[in-house]
Amino acid sequence: MSEIDRLYQYKTLLSSRRVMSREDILHKLEISLATFKRDIAKLRDQLHTPIVFDRDLGGYRLEQTDSTELPGMWFSQDEMLALLTIQSMIVQLEPGLLGPKLKPFQKRLDDMLASQGLDAATLTQRVRAVHAGKRHLTLTSFETVAKATLERKQVQIEHLNRQNGELLIREISPQQLVHYRDNWYVDAWCHLRSGLRSFSIDAISSANLLNKPAKDIDLISMRQQLDGGYGIFGGIPKDWAVLEFSPGRAQWVRHESWHPQQEGTLHPDGSYTLKVPYSDERELLGDILRFGAEVKVLAPPSLQQKLSNELTKALNQYKA
Repeated sequence: MSEIDRLYQYKTLLSSRRVMSREDILHKLEISLATFKRDIAKLRDQLHTPIVFDRDLGGYRLEQTDSTELPGMWFSQDEMLALLTIQSMIVQLEPGLLGPKLKPFQKRLDDMLASQGLDAATLTQRVRAVHAGKRHLTLTSFETVAKATLERKQVQIEHLNRQNGELLIREISPQQLVHYRDNWYVDAWCHLRSGLRSFSIDAISSANLLNKPAKDIDLISMRQQLDGGYGIFGGIPKDWAVLEFSPGRAQWVRHESWHPQQEGTLHPDGSYTLKVPYSDERELLGDILRFGAEVKVLAPPSLQQKLSNELTKALNQYKA
């Protein structure tokens, strides 16, 4: 009998009667006292099975709680509600992507909640994830890249460079998946360029798992390198942007996280100065432009000029 089968037998034995002595359990399961002690510790500490020793009745029993069981795990009602909330958010995160994989688990959660008088369908209607600017993925590309990332395999991809329109076949060693602003990216070692790159998965038109081990990069050093720039653009920062927000907009911006190394100062008049490093200004310019006249670029001059050019081009769109 395997350990998993043996541990499950404890529930079967204790569910069939009120209490059971230690000697009876040893006899039924044909185990030693040392094995019994290890099993009880694992069931209580790791699997959270509510086994208690009843001194008055002189035996072991399952304590009556509001918990419900999944194979090898016990959950309280609050824990089940938390799981259902997470599951609902994951499905909304990318409908059709992870949903099919979670359906069996969702069915069990639904059944457990129903047994306690709770309607799972009604509960999930109360959790809503709103997405803006999400790009739709090719399902097979995401699954292949995710599989390669978790199994530490190389993957061959056909990737579109949106800057120059070039479609290239590359072999990459995925290091981590990144969900950023409602879109998926993979940080990987590119064997074609012999360097770290971040690829937008929706720009991958095809992906084939290779029977080659992935080149492993130290995640801490990789993140330091890729997270140095602003937003999704990695690299060593080339400058710091100094932004001044109006008092009206400062109420929100001063609580926002723009960059791990950002510096912010709230002034007596209510305005707010934010300093962020950047290696590529494209995404930063987009974020500044959405604040319109409620933000001013104080430095550097090169960023001021690029923003001025963008505003001029936008204004020209509306001139007769």
